[in-house]
Amino acid sequence: MPGARTADYEYALPPELIATHPAPQRAESRLLVYHRATDRVEHRHFYDLPDYLGPDDLLVLNDSKVRPAALATSDGRLEVLLLEETSPQHWVALVKPGARAKPGMRLSFASGSSEGKPIEAEVLKTLPGGERVLRFFSTTDLSTLGEMPLPPYIRKRRATLGEKEHSPEDFERYQTVYARETGSVAAPTAGLHFTPELLARFPHAFVTLHVGLGTFRPVKTEHLEDHEMHEEVYSIPEGFEAAYEAAGRVIAVGTTSARVLEAAPHLRHYRGRTRIFIHPPYEFKRVDALLTNFHLPHSTLLMLVSALVGRERLLEIYREAVGLKYRFFSYGDAMLIL
Repeated sequence: MPGARTADYEYALPPELIATHPAPQRAESRLLVYHRATDRVEHRHFYDLPDYLGPDDLLVLNDSKVRPAALATSDGRLEVLLLEETSPQHWVALVKPGARAKPGMRLSFASGSSEGKPIEAEVLKTLPGGERVLRFFSTTDLSTLGEMPLPPYIRKRRATLGEKEHSPEDFERYQTVYARETGSVAAPTAGLHFTPELLARFPHAFVTLHVGLGTFRPVKTEHLEDHEMHEEVYSIPEGFEAAYEAAGRVIAVGTTSARVLEAAPHLRHYRGRTRIFIHPPYEFKRVDALLTNFHLPHSTLLMLVSALVGRERLLEIYREAVGLKYRFFSYGDAMLIL
């Protein structure tokens, strides 16, 4: 089947186009607009979004809040990303380098508090996917213990530029202005461009998908059908179905919002888990348009957008964006697909 190979989702990207910091102001990022009906591309700015939305359009946004869940052990030898708290003080986590994190190992983290007492945890077991289960010996205040879990490509690019891997601005800017349900380990980045004033101009509704491994892990299998998504928790609030039914056109803000809309068995108040993997030749059932960022090669996010645009045409658009020096990935520019 055309497009079924992971290698088909590749494009050339100069490293300098990977955004290491957000735009000075959220809505000042650039906006590439693609009109599917006429196959037309426009180049605008995010603050021009009102030119493309009408009073009957509904923006569907993911209100998940990023948890500052990136930790480093006190000796600097291990990096830990806390994925999900499965019970009090028990976490599923990614640990790098994983070979060192064997069951029974004790980990120590600087608390960040004035008392300076370290926080300790024990590796209980290794899960089939390589994640570790950690048990903390005391309650953990991630607001003082952790950093925002910036994607590795941002941290790597910052290091090559001689910058610190994290900066104070990340606590504010790697978070949407409407985030309220804590649980993600990566930002739903399409929403990072909104200001409260801009969002207030449009009819909108929220869903929640806590971004985990399912969203940001690249596809490493040769064929797409062999890739297995990790489960992610999502929920639909009371009243959402009424807003959806009243809308003339539904614009998903981000791939995570699109996945909730397409995965949910119904749009009434609901909480569930999903492994939905959207890629060509998938046909969208509830999403009419998509607002999204520019995504990594071989990523499930790039594949989802390809299902809406077509793989070959999307890669052509990406090449045009590269030529015009758009900024790519989480802190980068946006794309509106109508």
